[in-house]
Amino acid sequence: MKIMCRRATSAADFAASMAIRESVFIGEQNVPADLERDGLEDECLHYLGALNGKIVATARVMPQASKFKFQRVAVMKSARGTGLGAQLMRFMMDDLAKRDDAAGKVFFLSSQVSAIGFYAQLGFEVCSDEYMDAGIQHRDMKRAI
Repeated sequence: MKIMCRRATSAADFAASMAIRESVFIGEQNVPADLERDGLEDECLHYLGALNGKIVATARVMPQASKFKFQRVAVMKSARGTGLGAQLMRFMMDDLAKRDDAAGKVFFLSSQVSAIGFYAQLGFEVCSDEYMDAGIQHRDMKRAI
């Protein structure tokens, strides 16, 4: 099993990312399309993860004044449990930590409650009460860079 992670750089990369998000969030989790496609794509950095040469994972990060906000982390059902999601998260954190604007920021995300354990293993800590987003229970989590 070969895992590869990288930043998205082309229109084809972006199309692959959107296809994964559509499958996972809209198809599997019944998130309304207008909530998933929020119009903020141009403000974000996009990342991809591949398993044996096939792109099957994606995420985006919105750089903000005090944090890097991880969003839309999605792994196709066929690749879950392979370690790809964790590798993609580590790759993104390493990439972001090298940026000139990383000093003083934290890594931040809104985790579906069912995924809190996954992010906790990557060093994230819960920092909010539960709330609903797109019909799914979430809690905010953060981690030092």
